[in-house]
Formats: sequence, C-alpha cells, structure tokens
Amino acid sequence: MRIGIDLGGTKIEGIVLDDSGNERTRKRVASPRGDYAATIAAIRDLAAALEAEAGEQGTIGIGMPGIVSPATGLVKNANSTWLIGHPFGRDLEAALGREVRLANDADCFALSEATDGAAAGAASVFGVILGTGVGGGIVINGALLSGPNAIAGEWGHNSLPFVLPDEMPGPECYCGKKGCIESWLSGPGFAADYMLDTREALSPEAIVAAAEGGDRPARLALRRYADRLARALAHVINILDPHVIVLGGGMSNIAALYDEVPARWGAYVFSDTVETRLARHKHGDASGVRGAAWLWPAR
Repeated sequence: MRIGIDLGGTKIEGIVLDDSGNERTRKRVASPRGDYAATIAAIRDLAAALEAEAGEQGTIGIGMPGIVSPATGLVKNANSTWLIGHPFGRDLEAALGREVRLANDADCFALSEATDGAAAGAASVFGVILGTGVGGGIVINGALLSGPNAIAGEWGHNSLPFVLPDEMPGPECYCGKKGCIESWLSGPGFAADYMLDTREALSPEAIVAAAEGGDRPARLALRRYADRLARALAHVINILDPHVIVLGGGMSNIAALYDEVPARWGAYVFSDTVETRLARHKHGDASGVRGAAWLWPAR
C-alpha cells in the first residue's frame, strides 16, 4: 500500500491507497504552525495512525510547500517559512525509520491527475495550480519531470508573456520582482486587478458571481483574466507542447475558462493548430495527497 501525506499551512492530510489507487483510509490533523520539530512529530504520528488503521506498513510520499534544494538538502521557497533552511527529508526519514519521497505540492497535483485523474493516460501533462499562489508540475510518461534545480514547472515566477502596454511593469510579487504570472493569475491577483479597475474590494468568488450575473466590470475582469491565462499557457505550450493541461486550485473552478482560454491561446501559440486539451481536475483538493502517495509508482 501507499501512504500520501500533504503538508499544508493549516492542515496535514494523510491517505492510504491500495495498488489500484482505491482509498483505504484518510486522516487529517492541524499543522503546528511555526514549529519545525512539532511538524516532524505530527507527520510521524499521522503515518503511524494510518498504518495502524490499515493494518500494514506502506511506502510514504510527502507533498510539501516549497522544495528541498538538491545542492544543500535544505528546504527553500516554502511559504510555510518554519521549514526553510532545515534538512526536512533527512529528519523525516530519521523519524519514520525508512526512505521517504518528497515533492512540491504542485508536482503532486500534476502526478495525481496524470496517474488516474483528468489526464490519465496522456504522454505529457502540465498540471497547474491557480490558487493563493500559482504553481505547476510536469509529468512525462507517468513520471514527474525534475531537474538539477528542482524547479521544473515553476511557471508562476516567469513574467506574463505578450505583455500589453497598460500591464507594464506589472504588480509586485512576493519574490521581489514585478509582473510575475503569479501576481496576475493567483486568486489575490485577480481580486487586485478588479479592485484597481473599480476601487471595490471583492473576493474572487464574488467577482465571478457578479460576472455570471451580467455585471460589466466583473465580466471585463474575468475576460482580462482569461486572456492573461491564455497568454501564459500559450508560452508553456510553445516550450513543452503538452498533450493535456490540467487546472487545479480555487480559480480552476471558473467554468468559463475551459471555453475562453482555448479560444484565445491559438493567437499566441507558434502553430497552425493547437491540439493540447485543457481539463478541469478530477480529484480536486484530494489531488495533492493522492499525488504524494503516487510518488512511489507501481513496481
């Protein structure tokens, strides 16, 4: 059996999958925010509880915010800042007494959807998280694509492509640069764009509801968002040419995107046709924890 654990900022979720991907049990506990040692202990205890309920020991994969640097073995780029600078993988293996596989949470999403989700069977998949932040992961022939810097798929911290004059220099991003895709296409970025145009503070959900109700400023904001997403994904298609792009995260629940974005991205893709399929996630919020379990592929 496989155990997947998804470490989030507010909760830690664990799942047990059998060899066919069927869920045997699932548990969640609160994340010990700000406490590294307590985080290690919470993951250890959650794994033990899952195994006790399942009645056997399994492989363990963990999805995490940020990544473990191949150069140092220490965590970097994590919004759960108490992990940064620690040898997370080594400490987990010591606590659990076995090998552990780790991946970024966006990578886990992509792997889940490529394994038995919306892109099952596709030769190449780009999995996209459009939520509080913007992340991505790449799966080729069922395996996560990695590289020497452990940042494959991190499209959110490239500049928005095919930028328009009134989009320059772009919003400030937490990474210290301006105009990053994340600063435009995250949920907060979408809300900030609407507020800049209307001086009204609304949640992304409220803006979408207003657009669906015919509100003109909200409809324009959603149109701008769809066009920016089309441009950003066209850039990915020009480089990777994936068979399927799967959207996840809160913004992926906007139904209009699945018609609007493919209708727009052809203007920016360097091809006479675009056969890439844009798909909505199958497993939703469970994709992260399921993908963590699938870090151990079928033998």
